[in-house]
Amino acid sequence: MKSLLEYPLDFYRLFYPKICGGCDVPLVKGEEHLCFNCRLELPFTNFEAIKENPVEKIFHGRVNLEFATSLLFFSKGEKVQNIMHNIKYNEQKELAVHIGRIFGERLQNNPYLKDVTAIVPVPLHPQKQHLRGYNQSVLFAEGMNEILNVELMTNVLARDINTETQTRKTRTERWENVEKAFVVKQPEQLEHQHVLLVDDVLTTGATMEACTQTLLQSADCKVSIATVAFAM
Repeated sequence: MKSLLEYPLDFYRLFYPKICGGCDVPLVKGEEHLCFNCRLELPFTNFEAIKENPVEKIFHGRVNLEFATSLLFFSKGEKVQNIMHNIKYNEQKELAVHIGRIFGERLQNNPYLKDVTAIVPVPLHPQKQHLRGYNQSVLFAEGMNEILNVELMTNVLARDINTETQTRKTRTERWENVEKAFVVKQPEQLEHQHVLLVDDVLTTGATMEACTQTLLQSADCKVSIATVAFAM
């Protein structure tokens, strides 16, 4: 039997329902951020269990990584694209933290990441972050760290150059666009750390390569990569 307090809440939901971040339908009682169907249909890569997985292979011969993985497959017009769009442009910040928690749960017993000591989200340029109001990679990292419980470093890596969007650029153009965009502000904090570098979507890997090279050139540290989505 419902309490008197639950009736006003149900009435409120009729007019102001929370929306699923995957399919944009109203969430029902018991659902959080994603409806049950979307949660069941998330296209997990399962790469976290595989050494030499397709994400790692992208960086072979390009940069020295300990491990690399992605949580979900990304395809245009599909569920994961809608999730990312809602996070980046519709201010569904709690959805980003929720996805980060899911990622953290799948990584917490990973043998390749057992000695990770710090999480570093890929930064936005301050101007872009001011316009958006937040950095989605920080939100993903916050959710992941609720599970992994290591040091979350949000200020050690900075983007000094406000680069153009990577959309519609070739692999070479993407690299040229971000090659010198990043700088380490406090390299002493990275000494002897195993850093887990976190971003939203991996395409050619140019951004993550630039970040990793900057980290490795600035301090005696190790770097692994974790992105929420992997564009096939």
